[in-house]
Amino acid sequence: MADLVAIIEAATVAIVAFVIGLVVTGQTGWMPRSIPIIMWFLLVVLLGAPRMLWRLTGSFLRGTVKPPVPSYSATGAPRPALIIGAGDDIDAMLRHLEAHPESGFRPIGVLGDLGIHRRARIRGVPILGGYGELAKVVDRLESSGRRPECLLFAGDPERLRGAAMVGIIAGAQQLGLAVAYPVGFATLDQRRRSEIDFRYFDIADLLGRPQKQLDGTAVSAAVAGRRVMVTGAGGTIGRELVRQIAALKPAELLLLDASELALYEVDIEMRENFPDLPRQSLLCSIRQRQQVMRIFERHRPELVYHAAALKHVPLVEANLSAGMLTNVVGTRNVADAVRRFGARAMVQVSTDKAVNPVGFMGVTKRLGELYCQALDLAGAGRGDAPRFMTVRFGNVLGSSGSLIPLFQRQLSRGGPLTVTHPDMCRFFMTVHEAVQLVLHSSARGMGGELERGRIYVLDMGKPVKIIDVAHRMIRMAGLEPDIDVAIEIVGLRPGEKLYEELFDKDEEQLPSTMPGVFEAMPDALPISLLASTFDAIETAAIAGDDATCGTLARDLLADNVITNVPAAEREQIPAIRLVSAGGQ
Repeated sequence: MADLVAIIEAATVAIVAFVIGLVVTGQTGWMPRSIPIIMWFLLVVLLGAPRMLWRLTGSFLRGTVKPPVPSYSATGAPRPALIIGAGDDIDAMLRHLEAHPESGFRPIGVLGDLGIHRRARIRGVPILGGYGELAKVVDRLESSGRRPECLLFAGDPERLRGAAMVGIIAGAQQLGLAVAYPVGFATLDQRRRSEIDFRYFDIADLLGRPQKQLDGTAVSAAVAGRRVMVTGAGGTIGRELVRQIAALKPAELLLLDASELALYEVDIEMRENFPDLPRQSLLCSIRQRQQVMRIFERHRPELVYHAAALKHVPLVEANLSAGMLTNVVGTRNVADAVRRFGARAMVQVSTDKAVNPVGFMGVTKRLGELYCQALDLAGAGRGDAPRFMTVRFGNVLGSSGSLIPLFQRQLSRGGPLTVTHPDMCRFFMTVHEAVQLVLHSSARGMGGELERGRIYVLDMGKPVKIIDVAHRMIRMAGLEPDIDVAIEIVGLRPGEKLYEELFDKDEEQLPSTMPGVFEAMPDALPISLLASTFDAIETAAIAGDDATCGTLARDLLADNVITNVPAAEREQIPAIRLVSAGGQ
């Protein structure tokens, strides 16, 4: 019926345009008034009748002569789904979903490289974009209150092989979408299409565990109606924070980033998807203390999500002064501004590399943890004191410069996939899990449900071998490891460890009020000691003195290790020097 309506509309437009053209050119004298009506009737009948006859014949042979049924199921509302595939496959899938509402999917849009058919419809379902526009389409639908829950392949997903297949699946999982596909749909004839079985690509295939889901009831109340700042707003974590916060209706959203391009892109995304949300795009490096203070004084954010950081281990190892200025001095600048200008809470994004760090990237993040912990403890007993909370992440699947995009790029070139060591293990989490942890920490902290001075870590299950992730990605691409695509062992890089840990050996692991989350209570350092050492680190970093930066940072962490030793005994302990060399 949707196709018939489209034919009627097209015939009407064509006849009206024809008549207008004759009137404008003065050529209507020869034409009886019945001609346009006859032409319209012939167009509709001759274009529509064969199509209708074909559909009715097929439905009669299948025994399903009935009008399309709205997709709903007896067990509850079906999952709103984006359909992805080729045009004919999409049409067949939409017909199947109409005839079999028990399938449990409600199509809300179509994705496919359909060229000139953009912004058209297939069986009443709009074509929203191409394969590479998944994130933009989901954001646009979310801003209108129609966010999909699932990405459904039409036809055989094996048609998309290699990096394209992995890219679509990874992109959907970054957005928190389930990915479903029909088993044997392309090979079944029309009579047996009702026998179709839907299966899911499981994120557990890469994580080695199911995704964690945290209760979201407290988050909306914490964010709605408040002025919220996100530092590093153009990065992977920062941008996903911005998307989810925007949907929670804050009073104003402040986007801060040092990258002009990244800030421009996230600002455009917000303008397109949340045009009515007040926002400010602030081009500023967190290293610029006075500028950070001026921004806080002018805009007075109430919640600050601190995602700005340098995170690539080899680069920070080779550029220690830059890492110190951003991850240590920059974190102090933001935290001091939060305290000075009356924000209610700051949540710092940290990493599991801060636990017993070997490389300097982990060292810099550990120092940021200690500073926020000291400020949080300093506010104990004062109801108006801001909260400073830290969340530790594992490796975030699909984040810029991380493992999954690297493997995708290598797959697109035919391999090989490079792995540093066959025994290297990492904890993995999705962007959705990471942002959930950040938002829940802020909501619970402001509600007084979280103890001061603690660090929050998602329960990420057991660490996963990097080489196993490489094998799984190759198989997801429809290929065979070491046959179609080789895996090359390239050796550890400077600052890397074989194994990551979630808790420092001296940290006390505690039960959490948030299900699926661990809490840790590290040994704290006095804020005066941290401040004086950070001043010295800043001076050395500005001068480009990497050696002094490293010595100061390592000495401070050595103080953290022996902080519980009595002062008289502490004087007898020689200075500790920890040296990072080739991952040892």
